[in-house]
Amino acid sequence: MKKLLSLLLVALMLVGLMAGCGTTETTTSNPPADDGGEVSAPPADDTAPDVELTATQQIIAEAETMTLEELAAKAIEESNGQTFFGVGNSSRGKTALPLFIEYLQSIDPSYTLEYDWQQPKNNKIFDQLTADSLKDTGTFAMTLIQDGNQIESKMVQTGILDTFIPKDWADANGVTADTYEGYLPLQTLNKVFMYNNTGSKTYDNCWDFVAEGEHGLFMDIDSEVVGKNFLYMLTSDTYSAWLKEAFDALSAEEQAYFQPTIDAMAADAADLGLGENGKYALAWIKLWVGSYNAQTDDGPICNTLVDASATDQFGLLVYSKLRSVEESASVSKNNITIAAYNDGYTGIGGYGYCHYLFVTDNSPLPWTACA
Repeated sequence: MKKLLSLLLVALMLVGLMAGCGTTETTTSNPPADDGGEVSAPPADDTAPDVELTATQQIIAEAETMTLEELAAKAIEESNGQTFFGVGNSSRGKTALPLFIEYLQSIDPSYTLEYDWQQPKNNKIFDQLTADSLKDTGTFAMTLIQDGNQIESKMVQTGILDTFIPKDWADANGVTADTYEGYLPLQTLNKVFMYNNTGSKTYDNCWDFVAEGEHGLFMDIDSEVVGKNFLYMLTSDTYSAWLKEAFDALSAEEQAYFQPTIDAMAADAADLGLGENGKYALAWIKLWVGSYNAQTDDGPICNTLVDASATDQFGLLVYSKLRSVEESASVSKNNITIAAYNDGYTGIGGYGYCHYLFVTDNSPLPWTACA
């Protein structure tokens, strides 16, 4: 089944080669950044005709001129005693809401707010938001969501989600809400190759992860589409050149294992109009998709790898998951090595992507969502 999937993935490139690459970054052997930074989404179409703003968009337009303190006053007035529902690909919303409530209570000690944060799996967040958009007033006030291409086509162009650019954020970044092109990148995540170091095995080249007998733990590309975006992006000239460079650094014996697959991908690379190193990218993609051990979430992957019993296993997962590891006799972050941190590591060390904050167009608490 996995072999069929890898072939289908390559075939899909024939009809949409770079369609999934808009918001994913690849990290090389440099250490990954820890959940921060800015990545712009696809620019808005300046030629689009003027349209009448919805009620929520009118609130957003006003909110974008206000400071945090001014927004806080609006939020207290709107949501005191209410329940705030949010949905996202990340649990960060759940951890941030208590701090948000604490901040509002520092202004008005009588302020109260219940909250419920949902985190759907298997790319269901788009279906959930679409269904909620059919109501006059939705359940969800805001979302923290990933995958810019699906966001643009399924959420923004359809009018389900509205972009909000806070004045304080815009001022700090030297932009204005009306000139900024893109979405609000609330956080950047980095997925990196990491392996359990309780054995003798090491990984010093990105081709090691697709070598014979390797089965890395990875969120299935049909569960988290940004993983598929990463694979599409590898076919660009820049990243395929890195893969070629990493291949050249392998021993002759190691190269001999991969060469038949690379040669077999040459015709497909030509048909796709890829650059001179495109066959290396397609070969790596085919081997990766055909070998990884599909998981439903990065949390369990991390829990597996940090255990001393996971000798010589590896995964491609979000770097920040290591923050939640609870140390014990058999479980420790020290059981993990980030491959790209090793001196002499060659090739791609992982990839990065953003979580974007949006206000739902039928938000029941738009001022609170903006605050």
